[in-house]
Amino acid sequence: MDARLNPPADLPALLDRVADILKKQRRVEGMVQGQHMPRQDIVETLVHRQHLAELHQLMAPLSTPELGAILEALPLADATHLWTQMPPGRENEVLWEMSDARREQLVGSREPSFGDSQIQAFERVDGKLRQVVIESRKDLDGLSAIWIDLLGATKAERAYVGAHFGLTLPDPDDVTDLEVSTRYHVEESGGIYLHSNFLLDKEGDSRSVPVAFILHKGILFSLRNEELPVFRLQRRLAATQVGYASDSHDVLLDLYGADVEYSADSLEAIYATLGKVGRQVLSETISDGQAASILGDIAEEEDLNGRIRGNILDTQRAINFLMRSKTLSAAQLEDAKQILRNIESLNSHTSFLFDKINFLMDATVGFININQNKRINQLTVFGVVFMPVNILAGMGGMSEFSMMTQGMPWPLAYGAFLIVSILMGTATYVALKHFERRRASNDAGAATGPSWRDGNRRV
Repeated sequence: MDARLNPPADLPALLDRVADILKKQRRVEGMVQGQHMPRQDIVETLVHRQHLAELHQLMAPLSTPELGAILEALPLADATHLWTQMPPGRENEVLWEMSDARREQLVGSREPSFGDSQIQAFERVDGKLRQVVIESRKDLDGLSAIWIDLLGATKAERAYVGAHFGLTLPDPDDVTDLEVSTRYHVEESGGIYLHSNFLLDKEGDSRSVPVAFILHKGILFSLRNEELPVFRLQRRLAATQVGYASDSHDVLLDLYGADVEYSADSLEAIYATLGKVGRQVLSETISDGQAASILGDIAEEEDLNGRIRGNILDTQRAINFLMRSKTLSAAQLEDAKQILRNIESLNSHTSFLFDKINFLMDATVGFININQNKRINQLTVFGVVFMPVNILAGMGGMSEFSMMTQGMPWPLAYGAFLIVSILMGTATYVALKHFERRRASNDAGAATGPSWRDGNRRV
């Protein structure tokens, strides 16, 4: 099967460059070999290394599809020479870009493998799903799967798998439009395309991972570029639980349902975190450092709560689309309705959490303002206490003070001045504290007076 992608637009220019370099190398090496000179072997080695370096410099910036197209278009001798200079790390990728005929000419029976990607298929056997790991193209032959899961597949790998089953497999990161017609649609061939976001709740790194689903001829294709706990759990259930799924629609609904349950678990974790934060906020005193840490925790939980809300609403749209597609059985319709009921329940929880987050954030900011007011009050008291002392200090620095204490020993005069300053500062401080206590007592009396609630109870 020919798995080549569309050739690059500048392929003729690339072919001309490669052909010129190879032609020049053959001409120069022929001239060197035809001459007899001292140290002939050393000269030939240097010229050969120079030509190889030039060829590697040309190949390094080329993409994998460009290299595959060049190898496909070159004469066999030139293609063989170019293949021998291919970096080992790129050989497998380039093999995906060539036709079977050219691949057999260059590497014989060697098949391109799926590299670092993980492609797994699930076949229904005795009521359970049997997992088949796809490592090469031959593993796809004769496969009767109801679910094929592609994790981190390259463009060439997606193109080959899609061509094998007669459809086009998209890159899950490409579709980011919010339009329903883009994210959920039915192709003319009858294939159902869905693009959803699944929650990945990692400590300090919670985010949404895009996943593309395609229902085509009884097979569910799922494509993503990151591993997700929901898929890991469903693969385990599919391999061990009897009657887990009867067809591809069951698998898709189970994945959506598991994502909703995963979101519910994350909401429980938010409740627990906000409970700890609430006990800190409602304590008697909070330092500015503690308040800053609390605000950071609240902001992180708010972001996660918003992400959960967005994901479950996205799942709700996908389920509604599936129900409108009229491809679900009666039992599957009931499962879909149950998922929608769970989503409605989670929506009320996310709304409550938003309100609680706003309350805790306002309370934390209020404590920060209280701490600032306390510091300002302390500075005010400090200034009032030292105001009379400053007046006396100003008087003591004048010439009149020297005239008033003329004839007195200076230690006695300035000692008396110091004592008077201390007494005035102490008296001012005591007076301020007395007035503060009286005001606090009046406020407490007003607060403990009869309230409208007491009046209602007496009535």
